[in-house]
Amino acid sequence: MRLLIRHGRIITATDDYFADILCDQGRIVAIGRDLDVANARVIDAGGRWVIPGGVDPHTHFDMPFGGTYSADDFESGTIAAAFGGTTTIIDFAVQQRGQSMLAALDAWHQKAHAKAVIDYGFHMVVTDMPDGRTKELSQLADAGVTSYKLFMAYPGVLYSDDAQIFRAMRQAGQDGTMVCMHAENGIVIEELINQALQAGHTAPRYHALTRPTRMEGEGVYRALAIAEVAQVPVYIVHLSSADALEEVRRGRDRGVDAYAETCPQYLFLDETAYDAPGFEGAKYVMTPPLRHHANQAHLWRGLRLGDLHAVATDHCPFCFSGQKELGLNNFAKIPNGAPGVESRLALLYEGGVKQGRLSPNQFVQFTSTAAAKLFGLFPRKGTIAPGSDADIVIFNPNRPERISVDNPRTHHMRVDYNTFEGFQVSGYPDVVIAGGEVIVENHEFKGRPGAGRFLKRARYNGLLRD
Repeated sequence: MRLLIRHGRIITATDDYFADILCDQGRIVAIGRDLDVANARVIDAGGRWVIPGGVDPHTHFDMPFGGTYSADDFESGTIAAAFGGTTTIIDFAVQQRGQSMLAALDAWHQKAHAKAVIDYGFHMVVTDMPDGRTKELSQLADAGVTSYKLFMAYPGVLYSDDAQIFRAMRQAGQDGTMVCMHAENGIVIEELINQALQAGHTAPRYHALTRPTRMEGEGVYRALAIAEVAQVPVYIVHLSSADALEEVRRGRDRGVDAYAETCPQYLFLDETAYDAPGFEGAKYVMTPPLRHHANQAHLWRGLRLGDLHAVATDHCPFCFSGQKELGLNNFAKIPNGAPGVESRLALLYEGGVKQGRLSPNQFVQFTSTAAAKLFGLFPRKGTIAPGSDADIVIFNPNRPERISVDNPRTHHMRVDYNTFEGFQVSGYPDVVIAGGEVIVENHEFKGRPGAGRFLKRARYNGLLRD
């Protein structure tokens, strides 16, 4: 059945107007005033915003880490994303050392195919790339995986040295693809961790104390310098500090094709979370860690002025009970990551639009459009226009909610705590439409596992560069 959305305030990254939207066969087919359509289901969006479905370019579903797996798989994780207004995710397939990247991609297809309720794409985490394997990057691009992630952190597990990073970047530059960088000086950080443990410091707060912002800033500088020589665009993931942001700004000023995302946890939380009683601080062990609150003003300013380009979640949940507790006597063994895929739009509306830091258009830009453009999905995703996928959120700017693990309207993630426990927000998605089908309405999930489609993404084309 066709779907007609009436009387809504349509907001994209560039437009803000009132009109009706007609959806048919999974696409937007018409936009106009007072559309007269027979045989269509009608949704009255009066008094509410009609925005493109969110695009979260950074999730980790069913990911192995530290002897366990992230708590959300592609079913529970994408259901939670949908309730929060996200209709597209880009997850990270992980190559194990010695494994073909193509085999790793097949493994992630198997994880997602029958479970995802919304559309999805993949980045490839590259951990092992001798000279003979660089051609696999080109094969991944042909298969629609047009971005790769390398780690400067986690020596012996995910770490890539500078030669491997340059090798991957040079090939990506030739292929017209994007490199995503986890930028920290992992070698120095590893030494800091060892010194802390030798001194008997095992509590969760030492996760943050051994990962100083200078080491993030240094990693960003080095990543951009290598990208500059390799002549490849680079995307810094989960940027958390003013030090790192300054390096992105400096790199762009000298012409590096550099982009960066931040995450809600760095905009709303700070290092005092690690002072929670007992072992509770382990809930906030993520990488990079939470920073001093002074960094938040720099990150908000970076969004407002365009030095940051997207807000992702880095959703990587581990239950406090049984998973985070693996590091009870050693902070270095606490699985790194936290839940967040469900709260992104509501939080950014509250802290951005409601508090006057962002315009409604910027809200859409950072939650949907920028990621769609950077990662080869625009205009199929990330906007409301004839021909685009009918991925639409009817967002209620006057729907107060308290984010909590105990609130069945705000917590559908398969994890026993909420990173933003107790946060009050004043707007929340009411109706979520994916591919022209209503999948969330009246606080109920109406979609089905396996409905999500794998998205073959286009190669990088510089759409965000001035």
